[in-house]
Amino acid sequence: MRERGAPTPALPADLRRHLDLLLAPDPRVRGGRAARRRAGGYRLPGQRGGPRPGTGPPSPLRPGPAAVGLALLIALAGTLLSLAAPRAAAPPVAALVAPSPEAVRAAAVAGPLFVDPASPAAQQVTAWKEEGRAEEAAALRQIAEQPVALWLTDAEDVTARVADHVDRAEEAGAVPLLVTDFLPGRRCDDPDGGGAADAAEYRAWTGRVASGLAGRRAIVVVEPGAIPEQLSGCAGRGADARYALLAGAVDVLTAAGAAVYLDAGHPGFVPDLLGTADALERSGVRAAAGFGLNVGSFYSTEASVAHGTALSEVLGGGVRFVVDTGRNGRGRPPENADGDPRWCNPAGRRIGTPPTLDPGIPLVDALLWVKPPGESDGDCDAGDPAAGAFFPEYALELVGAG
Repeated sequence: MRERGAPTPALPADLRRHLDLLLAPDPRVRGGRAARRRAGGYRLPGQRGGPRPGTGPPSPLRPGPAAVGLALLIALAGTLLSLAAPRAAAPPVAALVAPSPEAVRAAAVAGPLFVDPASPAAQQVTAWKEEGRAEEAAALRQIAEQPVALWLTDAEDVTARVADHVDRAEEAGAVPLLVTDFLPGRRCDDPDGGGAADAAEYRAWTGRVASGLAGRRAIVVVEPGAIPEQLSGCAGRGADARYALLAGAVDVLTAAGAAVYLDAGHPGFVPDLLGTADALERSGVRAAAGFGLNVGSFYSTEASVAHGTALSEVLGGGVRFVVDTGRNGRGRPPENADGDPRWCNPAGRRIGTPPTLDPGIPLVDALLWVKPPGESDGDCDAGDPAAGAFFPEYALELVGAG
C-alpha cells in the first residue's frame, strides 16, 4: 500500500486514456459491483451461496477484441502500480479463515495416532536390549509401541518442543496427542507446584504452544485437574479468572488446528454433574471438541463412559468426550487403612484398552493414554522417582511383568 501523503505514480498518457474509457459506466450493465456479487462473481473460497466460478450461466456480454485489449491494459496498470508502491505483507491464513471446532475435531479424529519412537518407554526398551535384558524389553513394548501424550509442563523451549513433536507426527501421517499443564496455581495442594506465575504469562505461553502447532492437526487435553480442583474448593477463590484462562486457551489452540478437550475429572472427583457442566460452559466447552475424563486415574472405561454420557446430557446432549484408559485395566485401587484409595503409583494396576480413535462407543471420540503408563505419580515411597519421570519398574508392573 502507498504511504499516506506519498505522490501517486504517474501513468503514461495513452494508458491513462484507455483506463478512463474502461472505467466509464457501461449503459448495458446495471447494478455494478453489487450485481456481480449477487450473481456469485465475487464468491470467496469456502463462502456459501452463489455458483462457483466458471459454473454459472454464460454472461450476456461476451468480450470482443476491444475488451480483451482493455483487460490487458488493466493488468499492465496493476503491474505498474504494484512496482511503484511498497508491497504489503499478506496476512496469515489463520487470520482469514477461523476453523470451526467441528472441522478441527473431524480432522484430528481421522487418525491414526502418533507413536513416538523417542518416547521414554521406547528409550527404555532400547537401553534394556543393549543391556541384554531382552525379556523386560519385550514386555515394555506393550507400552512403547502405543501412542501416548506429550505433556507440556514448563516454559522452556515450548514452541520448539511442540513443533518438533508435531513435525514428526506429520511426517508419519499421524495425529499427535498433547497435554497442557501450566495453569497458574495448577497444584492446589502445593504452593510450589509450578505453573505460570500469572495470567499474562499463561496467555503468552499458550500462544507459544499455538505457534508450535502452526495449523497442523493435533489433539490437546487442556489442564488436567483445573476444573475439578476449582470445584472441590482447593483452588480457592478466583473461579472466573481460572475459567476465563481456560476458555482463552480453548480458542487459541483450536485456531491453531487442535481438537481441544477440557479436563472434567473422573467419576469420583466431583460427582456434582450440574456444577461440572456449569464450569465447562464457563471454560469454553462449546468452542472445544469436548471434554476429557479419567486423566491419570484408574476408573474403569465403563464407569467413565457412564459418567461422561450423563455429563453430556446435562450439557444439553451431544457433547463428545475422550477417556484415559492408560492405567484402568483393573479399575480403582483398593482402599488404604484410612478408607481412601491409594492414587500414587498404586500396586496391582494394569494398562487398559489400547488407544483408539474408533472406540465404537456413542459420544466417545477416543480412548487415549493421556498419562503415559509407567510415568510416576510422584515420590510416594522411598525410591520412587519424581512426578512425571519414567518409572521402569512400575511400567513392568502395569504390563503384568513386574
